[in-house]
Amino acid sequence: MKDEIFSVLQRVGRSFMLPVAVLPIAGILLGIGASFTNPTTIKTYGLEAIFGDGTILGSLLTIMASAGSTIFGNLPIIFAVGVAIGMAKAEREVAALAAMISFFVMHSACNAMLKLNGQILPDGSIAPGVLEGTIASSCGIMSYQMGVFGGIIAGIGVAYLHNKFHKIVLPNALSFFGGSRFIPIISTVVYLFVGIALYFIWPVAQDGIFALGSLVTGTGYIGTLIFGIIKRALIPFGLHHVFYLPFWQTGVGGSMMIDGQLVQGGQNIFFAQLASPDVTHFSADATRYFSGEFIFMIFGLPGAALAMYRCAKPSKKTAAKGLLLSAALTSMLTGITEPIEFSFLFVAPALFGVQVVLAGAAYMIAHMLNIAVGLTFSGGLLDLFIFGILQGEAKTSWMYIIPVGIIYFFLYYFIFTWMIKKFDFKTPGREDDDEETKLYTKADYQAKKGTGNAVSGQSVEDAKSSMIARGLGSKKNITSVDCCATRLRCSVADSSLVNEKLLKATGAVGVIVKGTGVQVIYGPQVAVIKANLETYLETAPDIEPELDAPAAEPEKEETVPAAPAEAAATESASHALYAPVAGSVHPITEAPDEAFASKMMGDGFFVYPSEETVYAPEDGEVVFVFDTKHAIGMKAADGTEYLLHIGVDTVALGGKGFEVFVEAGQNVKKGDKLMHFDDAYIKEHAKSDACLVIYTGLQEGQSVTMEKTGDVKALAEVAKF
Repeated sequence: MKDEIFSVLQRVGRSFMLPVAVLPIAGILLGIGASFTNPTTIKTYGLEAIFGDGTILGSLLTIMASAGSTIFGNLPIIFAVGVAIGMAKAEREVAALAAMISFFVMHSACNAMLKLNGQILPDGSIAPGVLEGTIASSCGIMSYQMGVFGGIIAGIGVAYLHNKFHKIVLPNALSFFGGSRFIPIISTVVYLFVGIALYFIWPVAQDGIFALGSLVTGTGYIGTLIFGIIKRALIPFGLHHVFYLPFWQTGVGGSMMIDGQLVQGGQNIFFAQLASPDVTHFSADATRYFSGEFIFMIFGLPGAALAMYRCAKPSKKTAAKGLLLSAALTSMLTGITEPIEFSFLFVAPALFGVQVVLAGAAYMIAHMLNIAVGLTFSGGLLDLFIFGILQGEAKTSWMYIIPVGIIYFFLYYFIFTWMIKKFDFKTPGREDDDEETKLYTKADYQAKKGTGNAVSGQSVEDAKSSMIARGLGSKKNITSVDCCATRLRCSVADSSLVNEKLLKATGAVGVIVKGTGVQVIYGPQVAVIKANLETYLETAPDIEPELDAPAAEPEKEETVPAAPAEAAATESASHALYAPVAGSVHPITEAPDEAFASKMMGDGFFVYPSEETVYAPEDGEVVFVFDTKHAIGMKAADGTEYLLHIGVDTVALGGKGFEVFVEAGQNVKKGDKLMHFDDAYIKEHAKSDACLVIYTGLQEGQSVTMEKTGDVKALAEVAKF
């Protein structure tokens, strides 16, 4: 039962992310527009000639502020549509339409009940004696002030009806209305009665919401501390969205009269005050639910990243640096903390416990210091600039964030350093060698090679998606795919088929399995991973070939007859490795990309090219050529398998700058031309022009030893294994 509840809550939480994703642009429009159209701000900085009434910029900013306000003013229906899309398992456009219709029907039914019982008068005004603010307009319909709860009620209910009935078969006479066409019909009927029921239920629910809000706000700073601790503690389970959203968007987070309108929810209160010309200081009671995030996201967690880097083993500091620097910058700039939190959560839960307490305290400290900086999504530098610095110290008290943040930086740094060394936590750069890297190398290569030339042109995206599908138990086991800001959120039929090690080998920093719900933490790039996976699953086999009939088994059987002495000689023989391109050669650990430098793809070396032609480094066969032409899979005459990868992040170039002279299945001789590339174009449009040679099929105990570094000619011997 607990696992089933978790699975449902996970689906609800991920469905919130689509409507929440619109908040940043709405907040930026409103924040910039309101900042530079506020008469006080314009007068204070002497900007009348630029932003004053009648100026072009002033008019444009007014329009921006109006557009942002419109989005915030219509969040209930945005949530109705977004939640329905997020929870529907198929034909989501139908669920979206049905949710919008149901939202209108629900509020119209409630409106009719209010009129019939005299709470709304015939002229449309609210009757005397009705508690102020309890009845308001929702998309032009006077109804109970349900806020985003009304949208969530419509979205979740319609998604349930959609998933249950979207394949319904009706009698022949009514067959036209079967399938997805039935969803708007059944939703309309159901939500007619939901609207009537809410007339009786909502006043009681509203009292409960206000009571819960009063409990949190009434406990002052301690309530803020508890809120912060609970929110951060829910991060590993992916349920924090379910927890904090009511505080941001409903009466649970408090209510306030602003410019004659009752506004509910901490975030809504902040943005209503932002648009008001009469506010002298934003409400810290409203922003208590997010202002503290700037302290630990911009300052604290980067301190933890520095501590983990300083504690890394000397041989692994280069790899750890790339990982931790990227995670720290992500936290500082965007406020997305999962990449750095999950870098230590699973290997050192005690460190996460420290993070939860310190983060919770940051919310309380911000509240105590009257810091009132708003945000749209998370506490990064962009939101701090727009909703703190631009609004001025007098309104936000944002400058307190800097000294407190500096203290937090050192707190995180010294506490993490002490605990990592004291308890020998295996944080990034301190881990022992394990089988995940080897698993990634083997599975990744097999995913590219497949079962033969039929998939030899498989793209990097498909190869990764194939691995993810395999890690989730293959297409047949996957029942839904979605994502939030940093996590791939999937449901599976049988969780025992989930291979966590294989999923981590695809670049995930963590995997959570609860019942049939699976969360794979990738970081901010997860939306692209999700889109690629969905595209791959459209044509993927129900069961991946490697799972059905592993290719490794026949190979083992073929090698059994080999004489022991001959096998030992082959295994111990030194294999010379040659540079496929002229330039400056370096060991793979110095590669300008963490995935290659940490040998996730396999051992090898790389060359910063001085020429633009790639030659076959030895006799062999072209196994595959990537569709984007930037990489070629090779097999040497003795069976050694390796990958020639030209540049870093060059898959994004879509083949531009590359000319390939060979094709899959072609035999080549040492010195044959394989490819020509435009080095200047790659340097300009990609992360690096490094030409990488990755040996993906090395056996247990084999590693590449550099024989030469620095400038070399093409086909010069540079290493061996």
